[in-house]
Amino acid sequence: MLKMNDVSKIYRTDLIETYALRKFSLEVTAGEFVAVTGPSGSGKTTFLNVAGLLESFDSGSFQLDGTDVHELSDDARSRLRNERIGFIFQSFNLIPDLNVRDNVEVPLRYRRLSATDRSERIASALELVGLASRMKHMPSQLSGGQQQRVAIARAIAGDPAFLLADEPTGNLDSLMARQVVDLLEQINEMGTTILLVTHDPELARRAQRNVHLVDGQIADFHAYEPRPSAAGNAGAALA
Repeated sequence: MLKMNDVSKIYRTDLIETYALRKFSLEVTAGEFVAVTGPSGSGKTTFLNVAGLLESFDSGSFQLDGTDVHELSDDARSRLRNERIGFIFQSFNLIPDLNVRDNVEVPLRYRRLSATDRSERIASALELVGLASRMKHMPSQLSGGQQQRVAIARAIAGDPAFLLADEPTGNLDSLMARQVVDLLEQINEMGTTILLVTHDPELARRAQRNVHLVDGQIADFHAYEPRPSAAGNAGAALA
């Protein structure tokens, strides 16, 4: 579970204080798929960075799976992030000089897992995203949609409890975008909690709940009807 209560994040210069988040409160239960929407500058990415332990916050409280994040040392925060959270970015963030397998392996090496364990996790993740046959390909040999699926495989190979996706379809055409969200739905149905930041209202409606931000605050909640299972059609969509 993720629970924020009255969290504020302030960016300061010599003359100006800018609230990226202002007394922000949100609770996300295990297994939810939550879309976060709002105009540019509304605080969506800042929220995701704080939730992903990439940025600190100035006031309020934040608990991740019962752990008080504010009290953690930098090392403890890094361990929690590496073990519990997976990230997907708009620009894929693949290492161009590494092949698909090695890109997926990178975060696993920080976990000090055995070579056998790493290999099993990599194979399982790439099988799930439909790219097991492209293991030796370089990122430049893949389409944008395939690169994003590699990024998803990298994020889920560590078996995270939370998957944080920041505009994961922003660089994709509409068909590829739908396929990526199909895959995220399938991962969510397997038990992973997903927070998806998006500008696309159609994609936001694919989530179970939409949280709309304006000026660093929640302006609106919207819960959607339970969606049909994506597990049955995700494989066909990714073929």
